[in-house]
Amino acid sequence: MGLSSKTSLRVRYAETDQMGIVYHSNYLIWFEVGRSELFRELNLPYTLFEEQGLGLAVVEANCRYRKPTHYDDELVIVTEIKSISSKTVIFSYHVYRQETLLAEGKTVHVFINKEGRSTDVREYAIWPRLQSVLENQKLADNRP
Repeated sequence: MGLSSKTSLRVRYAETDQMGIVYHSNYLIWFEVGRSELFRELNLPYTLFEEQGLGLAVVEANCRYRKPTHYDDELVIVTEIKSISSKTVIFSYHVYRQETLLAEGKTVHVFINKEGRSTDVREYAIWPRLQSVLENQKLADNRP
């Protein structure tokens, strides 16, 4: 799809376990940082969704750990929107230390309303703006 971004971060001591390796659940936090930054780069920060009573609930998350990550490592999280519809968004993630792939994952989200029920984002004022971003990206992806 081509909607992606790169987010840099440095591993903090508090993110490691007694063996000096990043504790596994921190990767899911980094995934959240990556997708927040991706939407911010698209000029669609989460706050715009929240102002309209929308949320993006995680309904599935997975992570494959390939190499250990340690305190003070400089990382890049590559986040990509793999698919998006008026009801769901699927993201993929790749965590790198320089060129070394440390972890990869995926999250599936559904749009929810204030009551926490699945909803169709086309019913909200943000839809034309979201649709415009997606269409512009689709045009850019099809350029020679």
